[in-house]
Amino acid sequence: MQNQEIVKIIENLKGRRDYEEKKASKLGFTSLYDYFEDKISKKQKALEDEQKELEAAKADNQPKAAKKSCGCC
Repeated sequence: MQNQEIVKIIENLKGRRDYEEKKASKLGFTSLYDYFEDKISKKQKALEDEQKELEAAKADNQPKAAKKSCGCC
């Protein structure tokens, strides 16, 4: 089953189709569909990683219990 998003991307390439086909074959993909499938999955993974980093940064910025700098109290 083919992803309709990828099919639409390939249909809308018009003048860039030859360029994208050469690039895909140079990178070792057997078809233009496989190339765009990989490209989209990498983009989604990058977005997920960025979102996880933002959540981790928010968790680190949360105020923690007041810590005393000395052990005398």
